[in-house]
Amino acid sequence: MKFLQKSLSVLLLALLVVAAASSSNGWGADKQKNLILATTTSTQDSGLLDVLIPIFEKQSGYFVKTISVGSGQAMKMGERGEADVLLVHSPEAEKTFVAQGFGVERKLVMHNDFIILGPPADPAKIRGAASSAEAFHRIAKAGALFLSRGDNSGTDAKEKGLWKGAGISPAGQKWFQQTGLGMGETLNVASEKKGYLLSDRGTYLALEKKRHLGLDILVAGEPKLLNIYHVIEVNPVRWPKVNNAGAKAFAAFMISKETQELIRHFGVKQFGAPLFFPDAGKKPESLGL
Repeated sequence: MKFLQKSLSVLLLALLVVAAASSSNGWGADKQKNLILATTTSTQDSGLLDVLIPIFEKQSGYFVKTISVGSGQAMKMGERGEADVLLVHSPEAEKTFVAQGFGVERKLVMHNDFIILGPPADPAKIRGAASSAEAFHRIAKAGALFLSRGDNSGTDAKEKGLWKGAGISPAGQKWFQQTGLGMGETLNVASEKKGYLLSDRGTYLALEKKRHLGLDILVAGEPKLLNIYHVIEVNPVRWPKVNNAGAKAFAAFMISKETQELIRHFGVKQFGAPLFFPDAGKKPESLGL
């Protein structure tokens, strides 16, 4: 009996030693090395994060869990403390997010642009339209199929603003369909149905390279079609359990000179032109913000 008790005591002590060693070796600290990034489908679908995240993980030691949703959903996650850092492209909503105390240290990262795509036959005759408003008027007048994400994303917010600016209320019209999907999936739907849509250039070029979508760039280059991305740390005062150290490290990485150079050259070799343009350090007013 005494031998059994002694054996159990030795076993218990050994387990305690192993537990302590595990903690000191970092097992107990793993949670603090995990970082939740809530971002847009465009940064994921374009392939940019596939390049950047492994580099960040190797340099920093953090393990990034990327949740790719629309900008609106990403900020909702931030409001609930379900993400540590955001990479989003809905400037007006971002300003509200920070003003309400959900985010801090909003930093300019990069931009590309939105484009209006459609089938080569162009039934609404929008090719070469002087503005997005003129293009939207022609689509509405022709009753041509338009695919909208309808997912409260940054792209969805931009599209709603463009419809409003054109003085058109498309909701409820037979020719206006909401997919409720991300950018890549909505592009696929538009390809299958031969419809028009608003897309960011990066996702379009990336998917067009993988499979011929049968969609042409019909309207582009208008200043109001600029698509601007910021990185935002979720407020640790409101949500003390967020990984603020990891969020700061990721934000610093995104605006670092080395990362900005990677962004500058991303897509050049494959598509002949960059998919994004680096903006860290620029004054917001230089981009019309």
